[in-house]
Amino acid sequence: MRISAPGNKAGDRSRAAAARAGGFTLIELLVVVAIIAAATAGVSLAFRDNSGAQLEREARRLSALFESARAQSRSSGRPVVWHAVQGGFRFEGLPEGTLPDHWLDNATVVHGGTRVVLGPEPIIGRQEVLIGSTALPGRTLRIATDGVRAFAIQDPGTP
Repeated sequence: MRISAPGNKAGDRSRAAAARAGGFTLIELLVVVAIIAAATAGVSLAFRDNSGAQLEREARRLSALFESARAQSRSSGRPVVWHAVQGGFRFEGLPEGTLPDHWLDNATVVHGGTRVVLGPEPIIGRQEVLIGSTALPGRTLRIATDGVRAFAIQDPGTP
């Protein structure tokens, strides 16, 4: 016969077993919540808007190309002019094939008839280009300089 009086070994063991079988500890629950949070973050990053990422990549690339053309213009003493053409762009004033002349994504478009003069003077006028994507109507990025600093990417939708 079981007796659950204090000091009874059999009663102490049955209470400990019942306590262990009662549920999860706080640490176990926190570990499960952390795993779920990490999995959710991974899934949300995997579903990032590829068109938006591609537009940002194109803007970074064009900014770097502008700076390269600007440096080449200053070193050669010849003006370099960038302008958009059907399906790409051109850098006039540089030898053929010096810099790329096409977009990485065929959906990239230039808004407005923009020409950018990239030198050879160390200080150029204020310049800017708006690019967008046919895959993202209404979304544009501005690649601009004040004429002294390097070209930078700005989102016209943000203040």
